[in-house]
Amino acid sequence: MSDPHPPDPPGPGALHLVPDPSLRVLDGGRALLGGSPLRVLRLGGAGAALVARWLDGDPVTPRAAERALADRIIHSGLAHPRYPASRWGPADVAVVIPVRDDTAGAARVADAVAGVADVLVVDDGSAAPVPGAAVRHRRPRGPAAARNAGWHRTTAPLVAFLDADTAPPPGWLDPLLAQFGDPAVAAVAPRVRSLPGRGALARYERARSSLDLGAGPGPVRPGGRIGHVPSAALVVRAEALAEVGGFDESLRFGEDVDLVWRLVAAGHQVRYEPAAEVGHAPRASWAGWVRQRFAYGTSATPLSRRHGSAVAPVRLSVWSAAAWAALLLGRRGTGAALVATSAALLVRKLGRVGVPRREAVRLAALGHLGAVRLLADALARPWAPLAWPLLRTRSGRIAAGLIAARHLVAWWRERPDLDPVRWTAARLADDLAYGAGVCWGALRERSAGALLPHLTDLPGRSSVPVRGA
Repeated sequence: MSDPHPPDPPGPGALHLVPDPSLRVLDGGRALLGGSPLRVLRLGGAGAALVARWLDGDPVTPRAAERALADRIIHSGLAHPRYPASRWGPADVAVVIPVRDDTAGAARVADAVAGVADVLVVDDGSAAPVPGAAVRHRRPRGPAAARNAGWHRTTAPLVAFLDADTAPPPGWLDPLLAQFGDPAVAAVAPRVRSLPGRGALARYERARSSLDLGAGPGPVRPGGRIGHVPSAALVVRAEALAEVGGFDESLRFGEDVDLVWRLVAAGHQVRYEPAAEVGHAPRASWAGWVRQRFAYGTSATPLSRRHGSAVAPVRLSVWSAAAWAALLLGRRGTGAALVATSAALLVRKLGRVGVPRREAVRLAALGHLGAVRLLADALARPWAPLAWPLLRTRSGRIAAGLIAARHLVAWWRERPDLDPVRWTAARLADDLAYGAGVCWGALRERSAGALLPHLTDLPGRSSVPVRGA
């Protein structure tokens, strides 16, 4: 059988591994614990010695066995690749700029990416035709159709999608192109940060834009720490786009999430690389921002029809769900028994692969405590409109107070350029607008899939996969 990901021609420089902050090396180096979702990778003696050298800074050699082990560690999210350079360059990249009624923005982006193989501006039904557009739709057909129309017109091996309201700085492509040194990588996204601006909304988006996925790199996969990346700035292999049929033009919103998940389902890797950073213009008004957040929420149900539990608003162990349900019902003894039983089972399971008892107990405790945070996030966002009537009850008011307190704690930790009152109000409005969109989409399509939790540790599911290498 042929290799589905034949290796790229060698590029300059060697691959190094940078450990993920979650990585814990156990059992004398023979067990690696970490990643998202959490997993255990069991190593033999030779593999443990190799990994120890890599974590000390030695490069991964081109030998097939070494590269296979390194790829497994990288794809598990236990460590991240660092390539000094790449064989790919801007001349291998075509840039597609979908635009509607923003001629100046499209021109700025086109000027900023000079030196690439091609720049294709796609006018998606602008009221006044965009000068120099490679494609013009007479009527707006949506961003998915605009992006498809662009990449279909290029023969470049890599396609970079950039929205007209982005601001790519010089050198933004270099860290992204380096990631394509892994032939399994089909797409790489930079960090998208809201540009500094005046006014409370601009300051809020600078600190908490929905497009900004943070400073930590990692693999992108459903249920992982990085579950999706936006197509506001995204580089994709053209052959991978062709393989999965490009963007789904029936989706008005969430088409970027759908594309990434289809790439992952097809066996490709998608990575988030915040070493590259692209600016993004903040919304001009609070009303426009609320409409956008609502619209994003409506994509949850169409995505749930295509991808099932990948859209679940909360993913937690059935043990945690049962334990907290028992506590809420006043059955403290039952809740405590469920916590103890789940901890004992996890200790037994992980003990077989060299995870110490203390570490297993710590993971069990963190799992149950983390479930509270996950449930609070779901209650504050997708379930918020459904939970609104609970504010009339004492328990509901306590829950709302705890959610507001969490936002204040986040303000204290992040110290955004915004006072705590307006920060908390914006966070609550953000969550409620998105949640209203989720609920409206579910009602409109008569499907509750996007509102249902996903429970692990059911038969056939495991909360901590164990693999050998």
